[in-house]
Amino acid sequence: MKMATQAVSLFRKMDGLFAVYKPQGVHWKLVRDTIESNLLKALNSSPPGAPRREVQFQLLSSGENSSSKELILSPSMVPSLADHPLVTGPQFHKVHVGVGHRLDAFSSGVLVLGVGKGNGVLEHLCKSHVTRDYIIEGEFGRATDNFSHTGRVIEKTTYDHVTQDKLERVLAVIQGSNQKALITYSQVDLQTQEAYELAARGLLYPDGKSPPILTGLRCIKLNLPHFTLEVKCVNETQKYLCKLIHEVGLELRASAVCTKVRRTRDGPFKVENALTRQHWTADSVLQAIGHFRKTVRKIRKSGMYRQSAVRLTSDADIREQIQSGQSEHMSGEQDELSDMIVERERPGRPDEKMRTKN
Repeated sequence: MKMATQAVSLFRKMDGLFAVYKPQGVHWKLVRDTIESNLLKALNSSPPGAPRREVQFQLLSSGENSSSKELILSPSMVPSLADHPLVTGPQFHKVHVGVGHRLDAFSSGVLVLGVGKGNGVLEHLCKSHVTRDYIIEGEFGRATDNFSHTGRVIEKTTYDHVTQDKLERVLAVIQGSNQKALITYSQVDLQTQEAYELAARGLLYPDGKSPPILTGLRCIKLNLPHFTLEVKCVNETQKYLCKLIHEVGLELRASAVCTKVRRTRDGPFKVENALTRQHWTADSVLQAIGHFRKTVRKIRKSGMYRQSAVRLTSDADIREQIQSGQSEHMSGEQDELSDMIVERERPGRPDEKMRTKN
């Protein structure tokens, strides 16, 4: 049956990952539902294919063959009403759009979505230890019950004593403690050459479950009482980021609340590639999926690489294969993936890559 071939072709192209820019004050479910609705409208508005035709027999009109008493039927081809859109209804009723690392209504920024088979890739990406970048704005002088400016004020303090140098020293101490936590949860022997090389390249990542860990923290603007931080982190939540602002205020013997959280990067997806609200259309989504098709292929290769690594029994087997050159292609693929997608993945350790659940 060749019905709605253009719609089917369009549906097959909706397979992959893309990123949108979620505005502040909008729930992520509304973003997902809006995009699902737009994709469905585009699919069902595609011109339908030619309907099936069926043979229908009709009696000859009166006056013809009047000398004969036999009934004569005339065959003809007519369109089948069973394929008419008013009978069948919309061809597509559901387009599943998956959501990656979510953003609450208070936050804004990059939100990664998946369509079709891309939902499986999206799940794999969420389980990987990719870093995410945020721009966080805070305000000194008050504390609230939920660490944000929307909460109930529970304390007010002065902040005239806060300076750029004091703020940077506090941030350096916080980042130092998080670096120690990162080494602890990575479960790497600090006495080995491997640990030194991984730390030097910035490729350490938590092994298994871990609390939120900051991998980068710096102040990019201070204009009392307002200040702006750039944060790179793993396994974070928006509540943790708001609490971070509160802790910075406490370390400076003041109080502070978070006024804005904006995600600028989620793994390989950056804010400049995210679709803004006016571009949440089927055409723009298809273009974005095509733009990230190479990235999706690399994530899928990483998944196959993990499955092949399951067959290896121990670290000794892996080292022997690498030394003998049998795993040269595998390690090369992993290094490429580490640079372009999973920035915190460890090269040459496929058995460690299998354990990436948050």
